Amino acid sequence: MKKVLALDLGTKRIGIALSDSLRFLASGKESYITKSPKEDMQYILKTIQENDVDTVVIGLPINMNGTEGEKAALSRQFAEDLKNISPLLNIVLFDERLTTSAANRYLLEADLSRKKRKQVIDKLAATIILQNYLDSKSNKTL
Repeated sequence: MKKVLALDLGTKRIGIALSDSLRFLASGKESYITKSPKEDMQYILKTIQENDVDTVVIGLPINMNGTEGEKAALSRQFAEDLKNISPLLNIVLFDERLTTSAANRYLLEADLSRKKRKQVIDKLAATIILQNYLDSKSNKTL
């Protein structure tokens, strides 16, 4: 089975996470430092190809009241651009409410310095988005 890749889009960094081939477990891949829209898209496409990915989950930042703001529009535009470049790719926009704050909480509990938190926060947020997505698709019962 092909893997799922998740993206936590930001203006300075893009958090990237990958599933295992069984689509059960999410793992953080990296916090990619953005360069230009074209270079960023090329990097994401290369990552997709190198990791045998057929589904990309993009975090959709929805406000707590359920509305969408400017950042959500940017996520939607990125998803549309990616779909135009790679039409066979399955692209999912997934509610990412509170993932960054959850990631921050985990890192504070781990007692990481502000500098180290800044380096990994986006990767961890992407991992949380992906794990939430995988869990929502799971048919397992506990």
